[in-house]
Amino acid sequence: MKAKKFDDGQDILEFLDLSRAKRVSQEQKRVNVDFPIWMIDSLDREAKRLGVTRQSIIKIWLAEHLEQLAANR
Repeated sequence: MKAKKFDDGQDILEFLDLSRAKRVSQEQKRVNVDFPIWMIDSLDREAKRLGVTRQSIIKIWLAEHLEQLAANR
């Protein structure tokens, strides 16, 4: 029954124990990066336009760039 619901694209969250869920390769490490003011202003404008935080837009753009580099190798 659970497998059929999953295969049919139905919601199966009731069957999952999310308290034990882990994201693979998502361990975090804090880094500090200094940006020029003009860059921060541009990041803030784009983040506001997209409705995300500055940190999110930086992560999104870095991830996209790194994925593109990996695909071109």
